[in-house]
Amino acid sequence: MSQSRKVYGLGAEFESAGALLSAAEKIREQGFSHWDVHTPFPVHGMDAAMGLGKSKLSAVVFVGGLLGLLIGVALVSIPSFVLYPIIVNGKPYDWRTGPAFFPIIFELTVLFSAFTAVGTMFLFNNLFRFHHPVFNWDRFSRFTDDGFMMVIEARDAKFSETRTKALLEEIGGKHVTLIHD
Repeated sequence: MSQSRKVYGLGAEFESAGALLSAAEKIREQGFSHWDVHTPFPVHGMDAAMGLGKSKLSAVVFVGGLLGLLIGVALVSIPSFVLYPIIVNGKPYDWRTGPAFFPIIFELTVLFSAFTAVGTMFLFNNLFRFHHPVFNWDRFSRFTDDGFMMVIEARDAKFSETRTKALLEEIGGKHVTLIHD
């Protein structure tokens, strides 16, 4: 009995970084939106060739830091100024005692920013998945050494097994392979 496996996408290997850069521009021009490239080193200009914009990570980390700041201010202000306003040695218990609380507020801001950055990185990069389907492609292990790979995912609206395979071969892709989940 044959077992039917879900198709993840199509993978192709390219001769060089320049060939992959050129292919990335052509794939972007064709209107594909769910695809990625894998190289053994960063390729200058690849982000522009893929049409990638600024990451949303900085905005999410800013919100996490702001939340940490507000929680820090609340944790030091409410007990000190509202619940237990104690005068010690004639020192005031109003806004003038704020500098004493800066380390706590700063540390909570940094802590929340760091946790937000790590959590968001896991979420954005889909790292809750323990085994990525591209590892099922036997040629994929070459990308850490001397391989330049491109993978177009099947969830892309423009994906078609036959037309996408022909396109990858036309733009210089070698060993075009169907990758299963």
